[in-house]
Amino acid sequence: MEIAEIRNLLESMEQKITSFRGSLDLDQLEEDIAEAEHQMAEPGFWDDSVRAQQIINENNANKETFDQFNQLAEELDELTVMAEMQQEDFDADLQTELEARMKALDEKLATYELSMLLDEPYDRNHAILELHPGAGGTESQDWGSMLLRMYTRWAEQHGYQVEMLDYLAGDEAGIKSVTLLIKGHNAYGYLKSEKGVHRLVRISPFDSANRRHTSFCSVDVMPELDGTIEVDINSDDLKIDTYRASGAGGQHINKTESAVRITHIPTGTVVASQAQRSQLKNREQAMGMLKAKLYQLELEKKEQEAAALKGEQMEIGWGSQIRSYVFHPYSMVKDHRTDYETGNVQAVMDGDLDHFIDAYLKMRLTKNETR
Repeated sequence: MEIAEIRNLLESMEQKITSFRGSLDLDQLEEDIAEAEHQMAEPGFWDDSVRAQQIINENNANKETFDQFNQLAEELDELTVMAEMQQEDFDADLQTELEARMKALDEKLATYELSMLLDEPYDRNHAILELHPGAGGTESQDWGSMLLRMYTRWAEQHGYQVEMLDYLAGDEAGIKSVTLLIKGHNAYGYLKSEKGVHRLVRISPFDSANRRHTSFCSVDVMPELDGTIEVDINSDDLKIDTYRASGAGGQHINKTESAVRITHIPTGTVVASQAQRSQLKNREQAMGMLKAKLYQLELEKKEQEAAALKGEQMEIGWGSQIRSYVFHPYSMVKDHRTDYETGNVQAVMDGDLDHFIDAYLKMRLTKNETR
């Protein structure tokens, strides 16, 4: 890499960091962190444990944003000095280190830029992700298991913790349904882009005639709510069933009926949890999931009403197809909302979703700015 190219790249990075600085009120952020730490040091801080935890979570997120920005700026300063040293006296080893660190910084800047798009309520929360294969038996159930692997890999690549809350195996292969809790900062903010129906076109491995099949799987994503959100649920509206928990492959997690399924009769909403060994804990987990679903349903209802008043056509709704994965007769994954596409199907199925998420978040940002 020529020194002129290095300088151009460093200037581009500097412009990006300057734009970050313009978007962030660093002085206010620092004041918010100091105020939160002052509250955390007060004697009665833990009297309201829910509020205390909320303050801690918000402060951790603010500190992460503040510290990461400073680290990016410091790294750029060091690389600029290294580039100046190279211009004065070329060193092959230093050149190799410089190029490697520039590449790493460029990737960190892209990740940071993506995180700055997450400014909606609950974007910072953990995510509850559900997979429900459509009609089609083994073929669609296998597609569901492929998506399960894809999201698990994506989460692991981003350092998120994945907990399987509920798992219902397919009849011959794949899954009938799966519920995951993906724990980590901004998990919901990123994964909300995945909500909708995902379509697969391929030569079926289950068809002896090698015919092409189309399969569908719906993905639902909700933020895990903390105790500060009140959702009123009438116990008379609930149907609660218990059953034996079983995991992937059909092995029993527990020989007692510890798994819990809750149906909210007025809306037909169904949630289930079998991750815990005790029925009580699974019931608590399932109630938390139900509250998240009902809260999201209410938010979507208000959004639809607001859009109707504005005369807008809602593009994304329950059951809408958002993305196609074509394995045959050509290779392509295309998002129908953003038109972003790639021919590297295998990379996507291995968890490379960031370009799709980035395109979706930028699309939403653009729409919000034009309203």
